[in-house]
This record gives sequence, C-alpha cells and structure tokens, in this order.
Amino acid sequence: MLGEITKTARLRVGFILARSFTLTAFALFVDTLRLASDDGDKSGRVFADWQVLASCRNTIDSSCGIRVTPTSDFTDPGNFDYIVVIGGLLRHDSPVDSATVNYLKQAASKKVPLIGVCTGTFILADAGLMRHHRTCVSWLHFREFRQRFPDHQVRSDRIFNLDRTRGSCAGGSSAADMAFSIVRRHISHRAERNALEVLQIDKARPAIHVQPRRPESIGSSDPRVQAALIAMDGNIDRTLSISELAAEVGLSRRQLERLFTKTIKSSPAVVYKRLRLERARQLIIATHAPLLDIAIEVGFENASHFTRAFRENFGVTPGTLREPISNS
Repeated sequence: MLGEITKTARLRVGFILARSFTLTAFALFVDTLRLASDDGDKSGRVFADWQVLASCRNTIDSSCGIRVTPTSDFTDPGNFDYIVVIGGLLRHDSPVDSATVNYLKQAASKKVPLIGVCTGTFILADAGLMRHHRTCVSWLHFREFRQRFPDHQVRSDRIFNLDRTRGSCAGGSSAADMAFSIVRRHISHRAERNALEVLQIDKARPAIHVQPRRPESIGSSDPRVQAALIAMDGNIDRTLSISELAAEVGLSRRQLERLFTKTIKSSPAVVYKRLRLERARQLIIATHAPLLDIAIEVGFENASHFTRAFRENFGVTPGTLREPISNS
C-alpha cells in the first residue's frame, strides 16, 4: 500500500473529450485531480497537472450544451501518465476525428495507459485498443457494447476497472471514484483525503462496488446478489449458465444458489427465467416485433417452449397479450 510520501514527479493526465461528452464525468474526474494537487482549495498544480487535448482549438460541446475549449494540441503522449477519453451520447458516428484516433494508437504503442470514461470505452474499442482488456460499461450501454464488439470482454456490474495499461469506467459519479484510485496510487492517501473532503464525499468506492441498478421487480441488499441480477439482466438474449453467473460474482454455483435461496427465497435459475419473461412481456406490449423474434431475443430456442413458459408465468399466452395491439 502506498504511504504518505509524494512522488517528486507530478501526476500528468491528458483528457480527450468526445463530441457531446458527459460534463459530469469530466468535471468530477478533473476536479478530483485539482483538489488532490494542492492543500485545501487552492487549485495549484503542485502534485498533478492536466490538459484537454485536441487536434484543434475549437470548442467541444458537452451533452448538456456547455462548451469546453481544449488547452493543448496533441503533444508527445509519453508526456502523460494517463490519457482519459470522456465519451457521451452515442448518436455520433464519429465522436472523435481521425487525428484523435491516430493519437490514441500512438499513445498505446508507447504503453501510455488509456482510460475510457462513460462511452469513451466505445471510442477505444472502435480503435481496436480494448480487445485484450476487460471493459467496464454502464448497464445502460452494456447491450450495445456487446453487439458492437462481440469479441470483447465486458461487464456492467462494477463501477470501474483499472489495470496497468487500460481503464474503463461506467461514468457518472464513478468517474470520481476512479480518479480517487489514481490519486491514491500516484500521489498519496492524504491527497485523496483532501479531494474527498472538499468534494463532500464520505469515502471513495472501490472498483468492485456494484453499480446502483438492479431489475426493479427483484430486490436484495446483498451486493453479490445485486451483481448477479445485473449480469442476468445484461444477458437476457444469451442465457448464461448458473455456474457462469456464479463465477461472475466470485462464487461457486452452490454458494450462489444458497445465497439466492437465503436472500430472495428463490433459485438463480427461476429468477433468471422470470427476468427473461418480463423482458418478453415488455417487448410484446411495446413493439410489433414477431413473437418468434421476441422469443429468440430473450433466450428461448423455440416458440412452443416460450409460449408454455410465458403462460405458466403470466396466465396468458404471448398471442393473447398481443391481441389488443393487433386489433387497435
């Protein structure tokens, strides 16, 4: 564990902001660095330095409309300890320009750690820079990431992941938690505490903290059950085995089954099936998709099995539930 001795070299972080980037994630990350870099609230760059990098000095719009002006052109990426890509809305086909992509590839070739925050992970993955790393994304973007990058390892139950050369973060307030982790690693616990206190945050959450989201119909205060529920919800279309689910949360199959029985009075298999059927019900009510397509979407291999399970759970067949839509 790092002590209170501060390194002589300042922590150096370069930020790259995507078009329609998330202002909250950027502000929390950079303000954590700012407050950790000096005593109190002086904003001096004593222990850390940061720059907003871009291929030109044009302002960059955040998703809320606030504009940020880059502070530096692309300099040698080796000048930075980390380069952090802040993503945002996924509606842009080109959230960054080709010069930025080339710069990120150059940084990777020099072994500079790259971090994707919010949908910044999509930008890194598009550039081929996340293929051999486990990526942490928000539950909100899990399915799209998996569809776009089916050969990548991805999870949506933890708030961030940070190894020696890559980092990824779900976004929102977890950007501060990742920044606290970096401050603690590269500066000191005292610097982290200063940032925490000025930001009025009780304590930094660890990387393994479970994202604050679970299926609404099922609740549990146990973080391992919450993580398993998020994993189930993120894998509705391709059913994981119970052993795979257990491994995702660091348990054996028997341990997970006992935990579910104790906390929510049901088995993981029954809960998983219920979540798949609830998703199917939502699709039937809200869309005009063919029932067979919906059955496949929620992990059933054939229509008869789907219809039987649906009727057992809801008391009606999928076709009966669809009738008000088709007759309207």
